[in-house]
Amino acid sequence: YFQNFINSDLNPGDVRSMCCRLRLDKRELRKRGGGLFGSDEFTGSLGVVTINLPQIGFIAKNEEEFYKRLDYLMDLAKESLCTKRKVLQKLLDGGLYPYTQRYLKTFNNHFNTIGLCGMNECCENFLGVNIVEPKGHKFACDILDHMRNRLADYQERTGDLFNLEATPAESTSYRLASHDVKNFPGIITSGTLDSPFYTNSTQLPVDYTSDIFEALDHQENLQTKYTGGTVFHTFMGEQIKDWRACRDLVRTIMSNYRIPYLTISPTYSICRVHGYLNGQQFECPKCKAEKEQELRLKLEKLEEERTLVAGSTAAQKTEA
Repeated sequence: YFQNFINSDLNPGDVRSMCCRLRLDKRELRKRGGGLFGSDEFTGSLGVVTINLPQIGFIAKNEEEFYKRLDYLMDLAKESLCTKRKVLQKLLDGGLYPYTQRYLKTFNNHFNTIGLCGMNECCENFLGVNIVEPKGHKFACDILDHMRNRLADYQERTGDLFNLEATPAESTSYRLASHDVKNFPGIITSGTLDSPFYTNSTQLPVDYTSDIFEALDHQENLQTKYTGGTVFHTFMGEQIKDWRACRDLVRTIMSNYRIPYLTISPTYSICRVHGYLNGQQFECPKCKAEKEQELRLKLEKLEEERTLVAGSTAAQKTEA
């Protein structure tokens, strides 16, 4: 995992990465408290609500209806998170979280996080094109801008911190798609009817391209709009033999793109017996060598037995 501090307006002290994706902009805490002293470690996210965009795209008949439904769901998400905040703070004040209370004191520096899932399928259902097309890409950018502005409005009205995250949605993408296939016949999903899923956040369709830089060109404008975290996965499709090659690739990406956060994922294989193997391997070379050695020993043993039998037969013929 690599954070981009080269081609962005961030400094290492501005960001707190909480997991594979959640990235908190601590500059919001400066705005709130006038400084970061004493609050560095006392931040996080109180909860995440993920908006099901493909369902909105399928139901909405026009852009006005789309935004109206999106705003309604975002308002529900806000109410849910604000209610959770009040309950947690009440429990904290009541002494039900003694260790949390000892270190945190309050949840004032924690964010309410709203995310999204399935922008690609949303474009297919609403526009008839996927997120790769210029029309789909522009629509995705407009939606993210709208959500950011609405979250800023929530923050101003409630006094609570809000951010927009490209939620990982590992199980959520399948759960939402399965629910929609049953309840909204004809809705477009990825995968199959038996195993449908939605593409993660505003990512490209699965297996769309193996060209890293083509994917970066498409994703740069989208991923920089998130305020609560996003990640660009760089799937290499091959092993990395030299760490310097990885270093140079990361430097090239960070210097030429404003992608905030990325992973480098070289291809590797797993053997049930020997574990990690470099690169894509359909057969474990160690297992293969062991099998060949085992076969060689069996052949040698058979050859010895054949020689003994042949010698015994020759001796019997001589005696006869």
